Amino acid sequence: MIEFSTPAVVAPDPTANTTDLLVDRLAATPDSVLFSRPTADGGWSPVTTREFYDQVIALAKGFVAAGIEPGDKIGLMCKTRYEWTLIDFAVWFAGAVLVPVYETSSPAQVRWNLSDSGAIAVILETPDHFARFDEVHPDLPLIRKSWQIDLGDLDKIAAGGTEVPDDEIERRRKLANGDDIATLIYTSGSTGKPKGCVLTHSNFVELSRNSAVALDEVVLDPNGASTLLFITLAHVFARFIAVLCVHAGVRVGHQPDTRQLLPSLGSFKPTFLLAVPRVFEKVYNVSEQKAEAGGKGKIFRTAADVAVAYSTAKEQGSVPLGLKLKFKLFDALVFSKLRAAMGGNVKYAVSGSAPLGPRLGHFYHALGITILEGYGLTETTAPATVNLPTKSKIGTVGPALPGISVRLADDGEIQVKGVDVFKEYWKNPEATAEAFEDGWFKTGDIGAFDTEGFLTITGRKKEIIVTAGGKNVAPAGLEDPIRANPLVGQVVVVGDKKPFIAALVTLDPEMLPVWLNNNGEDAGMSLEEASTNPAVLAEVQRAIDAANENVSRAESIRKFTILTTELTEESGHLTPKLSIKRNIILEDFAPHIEAMYSGAPATEGHSIVS
Repeated sequence: MIEFSTPAVVAPDPTANTTDLLVDRLAATPDSVLFSRPTADGGWSPVTTREFYDQVIALAKGFVAAGIEPGDKIGLMCKTRYEWTLIDFAVWFAGAVLVPVYETSSPAQVRWNLSDSGAIAVILETPDHFARFDEVHPDLPLIRKSWQIDLGDLDKIAAGGTEVPDDEIERRRKLANGDDIATLIYTSGSTGKPKGCVLTHSNFVELSRNSAVALDEVVLDPNGASTLLFITLAHVFARFIAVLCVHAGVRVGHQPDTRQLLPSLGSFKPTFLLAVPRVFEKVYNVSEQKAEAGGKGKIFRTAADVAVAYSTAKEQGSVPLGLKLKFKLFDALVFSKLRAAMGGNVKYAVSGSAPLGPRLGHFYHALGITILEGYGLTETTAPATVNLPTKSKIGTVGPALPGISVRLADDGEIQVKGVDVFKEYWKNPEATAEAFEDGWFKTGDIGAFDTEGFLTITGRKKEIIVTAGGKNVAPAGLEDPIRANPLVGQVVVVGDKKPFIAALVTLDPEMLPVWLNNNGEDAGMSLEEASTNPAVLAEVQRAIDAANENVSRAESIRKFTILTTELTEESGHLTPKLSIKRNIILEDFAPHIEAMYSGAPATEGHSIVS
């Protein structure tokens, strides 16, 4: 087995829990701005560490007065906003355990999370969230209290706790040791019923303390680090970053509506971002299509090519003079406007949940934004590996973080051990036992190391396709570059036990009319009409041909079908973090798949439309 370990850089404290992170921050910088809350006029209102701490204590007292006992589970269904982290820490100070529920969850999913966890109370944000909970409330006899944020219930809870003494909160916050449960986060359920991951206080504390040192240039900016969170806090990725920011004193803002993201970035001016690759793809694609609409599409694409070449040469240690001059020109014409659109101060972006791709990595790097790709799962409290400002390679997910060891099994499966690995699956000893091997967590992902310990993800173990000819194909290697095309919404590679590889493709409904207009087509055509439009078919063909260039003929996509519907979380085909539920898609679109294999034989040179 190949193994790489990074020693912890902070001495472990098995008695510490997550409340200590806020208490320590209060002692260090009580009057620094820890949060900025959006105002009605588009501005931001500061919240100091002391003000946040006082609000946390007041809400924790309210929970105590409302009958919440240490160890009780409280569900939370809420978009990304300031109150999310306020509730998170207040629940910890009250000695209880938060159970996040995705704000997009169906009533059945709400029922499963709250019933399986044994939650006795739930906090909801909107009337819509309450309606979904109320539909299944009769099936949840343990839930004895429900609160709604939009009705002002948090203020009412806090008002009810004024008689609770400070000593009681101090007693409760110290009850948990590092090995005790901090939160119960349910997996996205892409391969079956969601499992509850027991993440401990040490998972958050030790990972935060070690990551703050490893990522010091990101979270300890001398001019004041700041980030605007827009990824759902119900997901462990954003949740960990939120906790890390409290520990490191990073100013945090929130914007759950991605349609308002660019205006918010412009006013908030963050120094680093947290995003999934789809966001970076969207920013690039929107910029390209906007340039196309203004008659400057060719200039933008040339500028992008120069940016990628410039970053690649810079990474290799030497940039030719001619390339430097070209880059300087395009930096003034194109790149400076993109930087300004993102607030002008972004130096770093942390990316996870799916591969970004080297081209986009180099593109943003040339803009002066270093994208630090990382890798992890709910079971690893988010990051296990991440590229660092001082140790980064585009196209990889970086080395192991301090306090973490990563190894590859004989079949290439990535296994993890360290401060970030979860304790167990909730009430599921069989699944827990199956997930570990000699104390190492088996991720189910396949990867490879380079000689310096930088990890590259090559696919999911359960998703490897074996064709009728015996060829092993990792779908992600084909899907990710195709999905980067502005026209493509999702792509699902198929071909298990089949004579060749094929693909199901959906169109991006947001980008489709823009692309059609820019290419002289009717921008008002439906998805169904677009799925057979010659220009659309040719563009999807071009994206697939480009992806096929990276693999052998036996691995290349030889046929594709454009579906006339979207794959969404609401349709049951995507997880909340927008990963595809492959098994469900294969089942629901089986007739479309079979049609690709029952028609004309596939060509060897390139794909053909079924």
